[in-house]
Amino acid sequence: MPLKAVCVLNGEVKGTIFFEQSGTSVAITGALEGLRQGKHGFHIHEFGDFSRGCLSTGPHYNPDGNDHGAPDDSNAHAGDLGNIMAYSTGLAKVQIAARKITLVGDRSIIGRTLSITEFEDDLGRGKHDYSKTTGNSGNCIACAIIGVAREEYFAERLHLTTDE
Repeated sequence: MPLKAVCVLNGEVKGTIFFEQSGTSVAITGALEGLRQGKHGFHIHEFGDFSRGCLSTGPHYNPDGNDHGAPDDSNAHAGDLGNIMAYSTGLAKVQIAARKITLVGDRSIIGRTLSITEFEDDLGRGKHDYSKTTGNSGNCIACAIIGVAREEYFAERLHLTTDE
C-alpha cells in the first residue's frame, strides 16, 4: 500500500495538496485558490520550521548539492517541482509526477515545507544571479508543512475542477 501525505494551505492562498508514493515516483495532486493569474514556482524546502513563517523554511530541498533546475533535469534540486499555472479565477490545479523525492527513507519530504512563489520559475535557465539557486521566482507567497495523511482524509478528498 502506498504511503500518503498531505499539505494544507490556509492563508490568502488556500488549498490542499496530496502526495502519494507508488513505485519510484510521488504523485502530487490537488488544487489551490487565491493566486494571481499566471505561472508560479512550486518547490519543496529543506525545513518544516515556521518560526519566521516561510522565511525560516531554508533553501530548496537539495540532498545532492545540485544547482536549481527543471524537475526532469538530472542535476536539479530534488525539491524543484517546476511551475503551476493559475487561471484568471485564481485557481490552479496541480498534477505532477516527482521522481527525485520519496515519502519514506533518506529522500523523504515528510516534515519539510511546500512553497508557492510569486512569479514563474525560470528553471535555472535565466541569466539572473538567483536562477541557479531559486529559479528567480520571487518571494514565497504561500507555504505549509507536508505531513502524513490519515487514510480516511485522503480517501475523502474532493476532486476540484475548473471551467477554464
